[in-house]
Amino acid sequence: MKTDPTSGKVCVAVAAETTTEAIRLAKTAEAEADVIEIRLDALHTPEVVPFIEAITAPLLFTNRAQWEGGSFSGSEEERLDFLYQAVASGAAFIDIELKTEAALQKELIKEAHNKNTQTIVSWHSFSSTPSMQALRSILQDQYKTGARIGKIITMATAPHDVLRVLNLLVEASELGFPLIAFCMGAPGIVSRVATTELGGYMTYAAADRSLGTAPGQLELHALKTIHRLMHGN
Repeated sequence: MKTDPTSGKVCVAVAAETTTEAIRLAKTAEAEADVIEIRLDALHTPEVVPFIEAITAPLLFTNRAQWEGGSFSGSEEERLDFLYQAVASGAAFIDIELKTEAALQKELIKEAHNKNTQTIVSWHSFSSTPSMQALRSILQDQYKTGARIGKIITMATAPHDVLRVLNLLVEASELGFPLIAFCMGAPGIVSRVATTELGGYMTYAAADRSLGTAPGQLELHALKTIHRLMHGN
């Protein structure tokens, strides 16, 4: 059963070394996921079309650079070329990092919107959670890119880190800017569940417990069970 249409989405992140294995994992999650993220940077040979042809759920393509915590080590032009391929192939979403060079970012976002692909502009910290002032600045910078959706993910080391990040949902709502916001790490697990209850656009889950793409990521089955218990169904 997929997410209640009145609440946020659940995206299953798929990271595998081969296309065959990634498609297998995606298909196991297809029935319950609202969106499936394909981590192109995890593949030994990144490709887009086989996923478009094999998966019926809306697909989000991400090709995370090493400087943002991902695995892609080629040039920026090579990295973004795969996202252009995703746009041309009819992907539902692409993820583009806020730190991407501005001209390249602007051109890709424009092309994606011309092809009706939704754009997520993302920012991650795998070490800490910035101050409230710094988080607000990141949110404003994301809003100004013209992307359809923002994504701010930080590492939580204490409960107050989680509260600062979830507070961004109020400010994003006032801007009319859909936002994905939660924290990684053990203190951040609660935010992965709470964010969609507080107006967050989407949360992420792993197809399998051993295959999470970020610290603290819940398995899809566990996350869906919590949601069902919270909503009494």
